[in-house]
Amino acid sequence: MERSEKMRARYVLVLALAGWLATSCGPVADGWRAGGMAAAAKDQIMLVRREPPSFGFQRLEMEARIYPDLGTFVAKRGLPDFLAETGNRERSYFILYYLKSRHAYACRTRPGGGHAIEFAGPYPITDGEFRLLDGFRRDPSRQPGNF
Repeated sequence: MERSEKMRARYVLVLALAGWLATSCGPVADGWRAGGMAAAAKDQIMLVRREPPSFGFQRLEMEARIYPDLGTFVAKRGLPDFLAETGNRERSYFILYYLKSRHAYACRTRPGGGHAIEFAGPYPITDGEFRLLDGFRRDPSRQPGNF
């Protein structure tokens, strides 16, 4: 084999290896992003806005992929205005706030890490909750903070 053919073969091998490495890192990066999002969302109330996509919207989409019943619930009732998220080792808890109807729905995952989720509500949103969340919806730079 000539030197130029060896160089070309080595070049093709390096390109193939680089392509394989780039595509194989995708699921790992998605896992890191999901873990980072979960940490950032813990004990937070997040604005859910489709355009431009808010962190709460991205978080709700990610959780709906994990818990299909959550996606079905949102498809049926529409996007909530806010998503609150907390949890412990066994369960995740979500509250979906719908300001127009002044109702909230509570959701919790089942122990054991399955993909099932339980819903409760609607619960009335208090005047104080409404004022706080509506103020944040009008001016997203003013965050409602942790709960």
